[in-house]
Amino acid sequence: MRAIWKGAVSFGLVSIGVKLYSATEEKDIRFHQVHRADGGRIRYKRTCSVCGEEVTYDDIAKGYDIGGGEMVILTDEDFADLPLTSSRAIDVLEFVPAEQVDPILYNKAYFLEPEGTATKPYVLLRDALIDSERVAIVKVALRQREQLATLRVREGVLLLNTMLWPDEIRTPDFGFLDEDLKVRPPELAMASSLIDSMTGEFEPDVFTDDYRAALQEVIDAKVEGREVVQPEEAEEAPAAAVDLMAALKASVERAKAARGEPAARGGGGGGGGGEPTPISSARSAQKAAEKKAAKAPAKKTATKKTAEKKAAEPAKKTAAKKTTAKKAEPAKKTAARKAAPRKSA
Repeated sequence: MRAIWKGAVSFGLVSIGVKLYSATEEKDIRFHQVHRADGGRIRYKRTCSVCGEEVTYDDIAKGYDIGGGEMVILTDEDFADLPLTSSRAIDVLEFVPAEQVDPILYNKAYFLEPEGTATKPYVLLRDALIDSERVAIVKVALRQREQLATLRVREGVLLLNTMLWPDEIRTPDFGFLDEDLKVRPPELAMASSLIDSMTGEFEPDVFTDDYRAALQEVIDAKVEGREVVQPEEAEEAPAAAVDLMAALKASVERAKAARGEPAARGGGGGGGGGEPTPISSARSAQKAAEKKAAKAPAKKTATKKTAEKKAAEPAKKTAAKKTTAKKAEPAKKTAARKAAPRKSA
């Protein structure tokens, strides 16, 4: 990395010499504008709209449009007299809890490296910030502009985050904020269940820029002269849901399926193998009651038939015995006759 600024952090009566480095870099694939026919670069000339002459950088000044076609021209001397803080100082103003700084204020990030013999006080400030669980609010002049910033610690290094000024944050002014919209408790419960099913630990390395990767493949294919393969189309976003509860329920089940959790049993409820949500519990209880009510008459009928069947069985058995006994009587009489001795003539 190349240092883009050198200065000092003013910490009370302590001065810490530092070098400033950009902490981030954009990975966008950049293109040049070229002539389609021969690939020649398109160049732009700086021309004056009044005289039409081409203007060099040395002849360019800053102008402020005051309206009506009038322009106020400012020179380097005008900027030199402005009340800027020292262009080589980072003045610590106060220390505050990090959670009190709204993230919307953060703008750009820079690493600070100790310079020369400033390592000891640098480490002292770093460890003091960690121990106090605070961030330093500072003022710094970068690129001829005074900026508010914070100093905090990241991976053992002091990180300078420049911030926007409060009047640079827009106030949201949207019509729906004035509407009296009510969210039903079941909808809120299902939305909370969806959030729970999608909760995890933030690991930024698992997220990738799929568009940039696909675009790089196209460029590589062009360079190698092979056939360009059409990248896979991303899944289309679902259409706006009419039934909010159904959409929330489907989202919960989809999130659980992505995590490898079992799908929901049956047709109700709001999830798979996890704990039941308030909505799923209520629906399950209602279905169970309906099922029990439907089965009750059938059970009574079945019980009645069973009782009648049991009552009829002894009667059937008795009748069968009588019939068997009755059929056996002639056989007994015949046998008795055969067994009786014949009278002599």
